[in-house]
Amino acid sequence: MKTEILYGLHPVCEALRAGRRTCIEIFIAKDNARFPELIPLVHPRRIPVHTVTAGQLSALSGSEAHQGIAAKVSEYPLVEMEALSGAQSPCFLLLLDGIVDPQNMGALIRTALCAGAGGVVFPKDRSASPIPSVSKASAGAMEHMKMARTTNLTAAIQNLKQNGVWIAGLDRTANQSIYDMKWTGPSAVVIGGEEKGIRPLVRKHCDFLVSIPQEADFNSLNASAAGAVVMYEVLRQRKAAKAK
Repeated sequence: MKTEILYGLHPVCEALRAGRRTCIEIFIAKDNARFPELIPLVHPRRIPVHTVTAGQLSALSGSEAHQGIAAKVSEYPLVEMEALSGAQSPCFLLLLDGIVDPQNMGALIRTALCAGAGGVVFPKDRSASPIPSVSKASAGAMEHMKMARTTNLTAAIQNLKQNGVWIAGLDRTANQSIYDMKWTGPSAVVIGGEEKGIRPLVRKHCDFLVSIPQEADFNSLNASAAGAVVMYEVLRQRKAAKAK
């Protein structure tokens, strides 16, 4: 079994709550030996807990942002695309095209979970992946989110379209606003990379291109902020439709 080191209180706690990984052992820095929220999560599982120095924890996790805690766990459990398209009805997915910054990926995953997305799809190449730093950036939300890696995002889009999912690409130059788009049916939104946006071939295969209205003549929102705006518009429309 391949393992990795999760670090930070929220990622460790949420991994235990989600129960999707095997937790082998936990390491706590001497100066932060009390984490009461861990007790009901660790004791029933009889997970060994080791006390180490802050320096040892930094070396173990490869980060100074460990908050005094880390855990040796199995790798993040990716799922197949088929598990996402049938995860909820109507389907709503987040597709990431070239999001290479772990902070942005983590923030997008956190919002996707809070906004009710059924899963996240990301390409194998030119993309961040669900590593511990992304879980930390997501405040542990990644531990609950279903994510699929695809070797070809365009092919994944075509497959989703064949299964009745409408694909909308977020593009700041698009004439159609996210507020004019009907999000209540099976749909997926594509968020492009921080610098170049959605790649031309991916853009070509989107059913719609939508933009976020802006008042200021300024560069567009960054990927995580833009993703949050559109995902909460999807949530708003779907809640309104259910209330009718």
